[in-house]
Amino acid sequence: MSPRRSYDQYCSAARALDAVGDRWTLLIVRELLAGPRRYTDLHADLPGVSTDVLASRLKDMERDGLTTRRRLPPPGAAYVYELTARGRELLPVLEALGAWGAGELGERRPTDAVRAHWSALPLLRAVREAGVGEGVVEVRLEEGDFHLYAGADERGPVYGDGPAPGEPDARLVLDAGTCAALSRGETGLRDAVRDGRVEVTGDGTVAKSLRER
Repeated sequence: MSPRRSYDQYCSAARALDAVGDRWTLLIVRELLAGPRRYTDLHADLPGVSTDVLASRLKDMERDGLTTRRRLPPPGAAYVYELTARGRELLPVLEALGAWGAGELGERRPTDAVRAHWSALPLLRAVREAGVGEGVVEVRLEEGDFHLYAGADERGPVYGDGPAPGEPDARLVLDAGTCAALSRGETGLRDAVRDGRVEVTGDGTVAKSLRER
C-alpha cells in the first residue's frame, strides 16, 4: 500500500483533504451512508471507477479509520465495507458539499449516470427543513425508489436503496424536475406538497404532518 500523500500544511482543512481529498473517496462515503455494502455493489453504484482505484481507495479509507471491513455470517459469507463513527462524521460535510454544488447541476447531460439514491441526501435535508419529525420516508422517482431515515440513529444507515423494508411513515412520489428543485433549494418540501408537485401517502406522523395546510 502506497504511503498517504499529504499537503504538509499545518491546517485542519489541509489535514482533512489529506484523508478524503482523493477522487472517489467522498462518493464512497456517500454510498456507505446507506449501510454496509459489498465491493461489487459499490463498484456497480460508482460508474466510472476502475476496480484498481476502488480497491485502493477502500484500503486507504480503512487505514485512515474511515471504514472497516467484515465478513457476513453464512449464508452470506461475503465481505462488506461500512463506515466507522469517524467516517460517519462526514455526513454534514457531504450535505454541505451537495448544497453548495446543487447550483451546478443544471440539465442532465447525455453522459451523466444517475441512480435514484443519489438524491437521498438532498431530500433528507428537505425533509429535515420541513420539520416533520422522525420516521422512515419512502421516495419514488422515475429512476427508482429509495428510503430515508429522518432522525436516524447515529450508528444506523441514513438512507437505503429500494423500497422501505417495512411500512414507511410516508411515501413521496415526485418527478425529476421537482427533485432537482428541492435539491437546489428553489422550493421547500411543504410548498411542493401544497402545489401538488409531491404526492404524499401513508398514515404515519410524517405523512400527516406534510399534508397539513
